[in-house]
Amino acid sequence: MTVPQDKSSIDSWMLKSFEFAEEALTNNEVPVGCILVWKDKILATGRNEVNETKNATRHAEIVAIDKVLEYCEEHSEDKTKVFSEITLYVTVEPCIMCAAALRSVGVSKVVYGCKNERFGGCGSVLNIHTDTLHQLGPSFQCVDDVMADEAVQLLKTFYKGENTNAPDGKRKIKDNNC
Repeated sequence: MTVPQDKSSIDSWMLKSFEFAEEALTNNEVPVGCILVWKDKILATGRNEVNETKNATRHAEIVAIDKVLEYCEEHSEDKTKVFSEITLYVTVEPCIMCAAALRSVGVSKVVYGCKNERFGGCGSVLNIHTDTLHQLGPSFQCVDDVMADEAVQLLKTFYKGENTNAPDGKRKIKDNNC
């Protein structure tokens, strides 16, 4: 497998993940998007689908993992081999749940934009990607801070608005008179 190592190639792949983050934002989701690259091709994409599915596990990475599993089944590919050769490009550091899922399927490399200071599983809160957790599977390498400013701007755009999917007691109502 050839994984792009130079900054322009990494930025190019990351730009594609931003397309899915922007799609999430358009659909009133936290704007996180990702792509899974295998053999220099995008094998799967994902964006947050938590609000629209009312399923808290439908983070971008989980959506993309499910697509890879479907691909492997449809094309008689060895999922263990495929995942071990995949690089994930995601706009925000994977949360603890997603980092554990990525590790359990055997993804070897994750490239992400901004840190996730509240829920990050790749160093911001926990080191799921490198901790001695053999039962989870092999550890994976992380490259952080790729287009982080752009990722933060998308998140700020989302959090300026009202989340119509939040429970009534938790919903912020924006005062447009400010």
